[in-house]
Amino acid sequence: MTLAARRRLAGLAIAALVLVADKLVKWLMIGPLRLAEVQVIDLTSFFGLRWAQNYGVSFSLLSASTSESRWLLVGLTAVIALGVLVWLLREKACAEVAALGMVLGGALGNIHDRATLGYVVDYADLHFGQFRPFQIFNLADAAISIGVVIILARSFLSREKRGPDDADAQPARAPFES
Repeated sequence: MTLAARRRLAGLAIAALVLVADKLVKWLMIGPLRLAEVQVIDLTSFFGLRWAQNYGVSFSLLSASTSESRWLLVGLTAVIALGVLVWLLREKACAEVAALGMVLGGALGNIHDRATLGYVVDYADLHFGQFRPFQIFNLADAAISIGVVIILARSFLSREKRGPDDADAQPARAPFES
């Protein structure tokens, strides 16, 4: 098996791990912890579990209030997840493959919620008094966000090397060299 194939397999394993972990934590929230019934479980002064049903995507955008819009949203997010899968299978860089695995696993977890429940189960509530730097979220959301940040950071921090055939090629310089 080639190195690229092993990396892709690792990316798929990360996606599966995120999906399983997401489903396990959501099962704990719905089942044993009965978060839908108790609504809030304060764990610390700045973090707790708070029941939320997200009928949309990030920040409840594109809220699906009808059965048709729900399935349209499931289809749209499934197409995006398929695009992430294709990207993962074509990617060669290890960090990007891992990040794409996180995004894919998180997307599949939220798609599963939306398809089976009609909404995404959110529960993680980070807050400092009344200030909430994030909306209430779940493990899948966190995996997607971290994966996207890794991809963006690597994109901004890496520079493409110019080939010797480029007429305008300049020698590489250190980041702060003038």
